[in-house]
Amino acid sequence: MDELQDIISKNIVALRTKAHLTQLQLGEMINYSDKAVSKWERGEAIPDVRVLIQIAEIFGVTLDEIVRGETVAPQVLPQKKLTGKRAFITALSSVLVWFVATGLFTLFYFIPATRAYAYLVFVVAPLPTAIVLNVFSAKWGNRVTNAVSSSLILWSCVLIFHIFVLTFSEFIQIYYLYLVGGVFELLIILWFTYRWYACTKRKKRVNNTDENTIEEEE
Repeated sequence: MDELQDIISKNIVALRTKAHLTQLQLGEMINYSDKAVSKWERGEAIPDVRVLIQIAEIFGVTLDEIVRGETVAPQVLPQKKLTGKRAFITALSSVLVWFVATGLFTLFYFIPATRAYAYLVFVVAPLPTAIVLNVFSAKWGNRVTNAVSSSLILWSCVLIFHIFVLTFSEFIQIYYLYLVGGVFELLIILWFTYRWYACTKRKKRVNNTDENTIEEEE
């Protein structure tokens, strides 16, 4: 029994680390706590068959491969999903920005000196919303959500600058700003594409190193 615990714990550790997941992320995928995953990896407990099947499906391996005495590598890299709780927190934080914006709009609207420009509060609101989304994306999201939230920050700034210039000046060539925004958008796309390529290349190098190590041991 102890030998089986050691085999399962080593294989869970190998699958999780090679997939670049934390214990918390793996636990969320199978609806268990990170403490439970930690116990399994230390060999203090064995997950039931249902959980082992879930783990096998996540990493694209068979149940037999997890319980046998050979270290296994994931055949597929699991996607880090935004859980319902985290999605709710992100959405609630974004709504809070617009709640504050509504309060400021109401305040400025009832002040005679600022009534004509009170609507600009809602023009500015997309920027802090995009920043909030970017912060949560950096913590819980992936490269796609990071890229999208970065683009939202960029175009929120462009929109704010455009409307403020049209409101307070007569600069008619403001539309060139969108050309500048397009250049920065291209830089964002290139940057996140490069990060994706570098990460993919690094993972392949790690996998090749692991395979060579296994061949040498054999």
